[in-house]
Formats: sequence, structure tokens, C-alpha cells
Amino acid sequence: MELITFLIIGAFAGFAAGLFGVGGGTIIVPLLFIVFTQMGYDPDVIMHLALGTSLATIVVTSISSLMAHHKNGAVLWPVFKNLAPPMAIGCFAGAGIAGLLPGLHLQIMVGLFLIWVAYTMFTGSNKAVNSTMALPSSSQQVAAGSVIGIASALFGIGGGSLTVPYLNRYGVVMQKSVGTSAACGLPIALAGAIGFMVFGMTAEINVPNTIGYVHIYAFIGISVMSFITAKFGAKTAHALSPAMLKKCFAVLLVIIGSIFLVKGLI
Repeated sequence: MELITFLIIGAFAGFAAGLFGVGGGTIIVPLLFIVFTQMGYDPDVIMHLALGTSLATIVVTSISSLMAHHKNGAVLWPVFKNLAPPMAIGCFAGAGIAGLLPGLHLQIMVGLFLIWVAYTMFTGSNKAVNSTMALPSSSQQVAAGSVIGIASALFGIGGGSLTVPYLNRYGVVMQKSVGTSAACGLPIALAGAIGFMVFGMTAEINVPNTIGYVHIYAFIGISVMSFITAKFGAKTAHALSPAMLKKCFAVLLVIIGSIFLVKGLI
């Protein structure tokens, strides 16, 4: 039953990864939080486990999503080269910062963050993209990548919730923003997962079947199913209009963010 639960989570997460370029973290983190709570794990480490395991599964999810978007020519590789290295370094550092924060604080931070991103995406969903607007300089992209990397670790996401609106703001159409975000999700997830394993092992948590803050069984179950379903989400993304995709993305983030706020404040 436990494995079936993780497979179901993986199916939803994989589809979301391909559709929204978010690595599936916005689905995985809250669902793992609920499952780990029901399993009776230490409340002080549940949120950390959800974040670390989420990033570990995104390693697999992002590979499937990346291949699908690359096939559709939706990955801006020059932008990826500027963003990926600082994202990876920032995410590893962010894992260390997350390990120092109480789980309750992480919950509230994630909830507020997702709702804010949803607001910015929804209010701009009907605005035409200015295709003549230039992307920031390479140094500015490196700085942005560092911030996105740290945030990705704190929120257990592949960076899509920040990378997608960041690129879209500078005139990149939604499909290419999603595709490039999916590519950036791989180095973010790798660095973040390693960070949560390392910092989790130093914390010596008392939870079975884990390496640091990464739950092995959850990682396997979610990864297997999400790898399969991510390609279907990517195909759906290219069949929708950019405005509709933004609205769907915003609604998803509002729902997940509200869940975290309610559970964190009550």
C-alpha cells in the first residue's frame, strides 16, 4: 500500500513536471508531507524529508521532461549555460540553510512563496509577451540563478516556480520558458538532493529507510512513475495556448500554497 501511494504521487508529479516545467516539486512536497505525517515520523524532520526526497525524485523527472522539451526545440541552451552552475551551487547551500530552520517555518515560507508566484503569473496571463525584449546580461543571469538555486532547496522544487516567470518576464514565450526551466531542474535537483543527504546525515535523524533527508522507498516509487508520465505533460504543454498554460500554472500554485498555509498556521 505504501508503494502504491508513492506511485500515485509520482504519476501526478511527473505530469505536472512536463506540463508546467516545475519538476513536480509543487505536487511532491505537500503530498509527501501528508504521507510522512500519517506514517508517524518525527514532526521536526517531516518537512525536511519532503523537501529532500522531492529534489531527489526531480533528478529523474527532469531528465524525462528535458528530453521531451528538447525534442520540441523548447530549451534555450545558451540561457541554460548561464543559469545552471550558479543554480546548482545555490541549491546545495540552500539545503544547508533549510537544515537549520524549523519545519513549521519552512511550511509557511513555501505556502507564501507559491501563492505570490501564482499571483504574478495569473495577473500576467493575458499580457502579450514582448518578443523584442532582451534577456539580462550573462552576469545578471548568473546572479538570478544563484537566488533561484537557494530558493529551490528551501521550497523543494526544481526551480520552475521562479525560472518560468523570470524568463517569461523578459520576453521568452511560455513553452520555451517551461522547456528551459525543465533543463535547469536537473542540476538544481542533483545538487539539492546531495545537500539534503549530506546535511541530513550530520543531523542523525531517526527515520527508517532514509539517507539523510531523502526517503529511499519514496524516491524509487515516485521516480519510476514520474519518469513515465512527464512526457505526456510536456506534450500537453505544447498543445495549450501560453495564456491558458499560465492560468493553469497559477491555479495549481494557489491550491498547493493554501494547503501549506492552513497546515502551518492551524
